[in-house]
Amino acid sequence: MKQKRVFKTILAMFVIFLLVLPFLVSFNDALTRIVEKFTLYTWMQNAIVPYEVKMVIILAGFFGFHNITAYVDGFGVYGAYLQMTWNCIGWQSLLLLLITFYVGLKGHNFTKSSLLEAVGIGLLGTFLVNLLRLTSIVILYELSRPIYAITYHDYLAAIVTTIWLFYFWSFSYKYILVERKKSVE
Repeated sequence: MKQKRVFKTILAMFVIFLLVLPFLVSFNDALTRIVEKFTLYTWMQNAIVPYEVKMVIILAGFFGFHNITAYVDGFGVYGAYLQMTWNCIGWQSLLLLLITFYVGLKGHNFTKSSLLEAVGIGLLGTFLVNLLRLTSIVILYELSRPIYAITYHDYLAAIVTTIWLFYFWSFSYKYILVERKKSVE
């Protein structure tokens, strides 16, 4: 029963996200400007974005797309420039994962090794899902009209994260997380 709580939380977060998504997309620029008044975003922009751009280029090449040019903060695709900002690195997915960690691990008495393994898989998996999400946006932009990549970026990426979280928790509860045995005295 406790395991159902994490799936209900993921589903609730997804529903709330879908409800506020039109608002977020409409006011994304305004929200971004508010966050940019604080200086934390500059560290993310300068330290993380260039490396993620390089990783996306490598993944796109792995899938056979070699006409994408890397810039410090974006991509060149057939003469078009796709900017990648701090807002694209996947911090929202990380936040959702951390919320599910709280809900999914609270009240359980898992062994430390299985707990560390699940947290490691969750963090690494979320990072890889975000890289694949970014790569798919760039590839979609190269293969089709820009509107499809923009729609995927703005609306469907949340579905990708939700699917990952459902899979991660199903896998973790089934194969990774082990309850400590209660000692009988």
